[in-house]
Amino acid sequence: MNTAAPSGQEKHNPLQGFAAPFVRSRAFPYLWLGHLISFLGSSVTMVILPVLVYSLTGSTTTMGLVMAAYMLPNVIMLPVSGHIVDRYDRVRIMMLADIARFAVMMITAVLALTGILSIPLLCILVAFYGLLDGLFQPAYAAVRATVFTPDIRVAANSLTQITTQSVRLIGPALGGLLITHLSAGVGFGLDAFTYLISLICLVYLRRVLIAQLQTRPAADAAASVLPDTEAQDTPNWKEDFIEGISVLRSHPWLWITILAFCFINICYAGISTVLLPWLFKVHHGWPPYVYGLAVTFSGVGAIIAGLLFGLRPKWKNRGIMAYSGAMLGGLALLLMPFAGTPAAAIGFFALEGFGLMIFGLIWEISLQELVPKEAFGRVASLDMFGSFALLPVGYIFVGWLADVIGGVPTILIFSTLGLTCVALVLCVPAIRKFQ
Repeated sequence: MNTAAPSGQEKHNPLQGFAAPFVRSRAFPYLWLGHLISFLGSSVTMVILPVLVYSLTGSTTTMGLVMAAYMLPNVIMLPVSGHIVDRYDRVRIMMLADIARFAVMMITAVLALTGILSIPLLCILVAFYGLLDGLFQPAYAAVRATVFTPDIRVAANSLTQITTQSVRLIGPALGGLLITHLSAGVGFGLDAFTYLISLICLVYLRRVLIAQLQTRPAADAAASVLPDTEAQDTPNWKEDFIEGISVLRSHPWLWITILAFCFINICYAGISTVLLPWLFKVHHGWPPYVYGLAVTFSGVGAIIAGLLFGLRPKWKNRGIMAYSGAMLGGLALLLMPFAGTPAAAIGFFALEGFGLMIFGLIWEISLQELVPKEAFGRVASLDMFGSFALLPVGYIFVGWLADVIGGVPTILIFSTLGLTCVALVLCVPAIRKFQ
């Protein structure tokens, strides 16, 4: 009854809407803070890892193999994790994954600091890390879909992405400084420590959700995050998988986009993960902190996109907006080899971050709107599986092709292919007309 007044006030003062998740949800601050802190560690590692690999080998093929070692277990885990996430306590799953990821990163740090870390050992460790990520991410997506209720959904998603990208202003630059002036092991150790802090936030999050369940037995928020044990009596992985597929098939926007990004992600992620670190360190010979600064400014572009998107509670023509953002990101990758100075390359990174954030926000919100909460874990895992399934092969192929024909031609080929795919998908009426 009293929602009309706040809506009107938010229209006059759009920035006030960003405070709504903290005011209206007791669970949001713990979920938000835990993810933010663990992302800081991950962003440090994602800068240190390629610099370390190229320092040891100088090979794009090896970098592709390392990333494939991460993605392959991740992809294998995703179809199974969707079933697990929708059957068991989602927050507890996240807690167990954080404990295990702490152990993996601490081992990596010790090996790096003692000089024992080699490429084979690194591949084994990132494979375990990828497996745990494949369990954690669908659980986090399902919890987020429940905690981000319709009254705070746009603000919560925008705020989460803005602050996450704000961490990218610190994390990558910090990672570049750590590996330049200290060592890779210190950065890996920092990453491990952030998972302990995330674990503490998840403990408090679970307490809040249990309290909600006790005070409101029928509440969707608590029940969907902490499933009823009766749902665990007759788990059927095959039925759950089929149900997730049927949810996707009922919405052309969902299944067409997932299929399209099977290919688009190979093009974009192959360039950004395997070849852009090579472009900065090997091709141009710029110091590591420049690459860290570039990744940081990708976060700046993403923050600007999140701020602009979060200023309005609703947007029209979201299909066109989303794929225009994906096209802008691809265009930035296409132009990257022509950046002759660090400043120009950093500018293209910011453009890429802006475009891909617009797509990411619209995609995440559309999932939360279209997918039933009780099936969100399965659908989220299928989304990730479809988007990431071919990435291990893509990383290896991109790295191998760059060694054969050169990194710059490979960047041009794959960015052009990605842009072409985006343009073709925009020709589909169900995508263009998505609201």
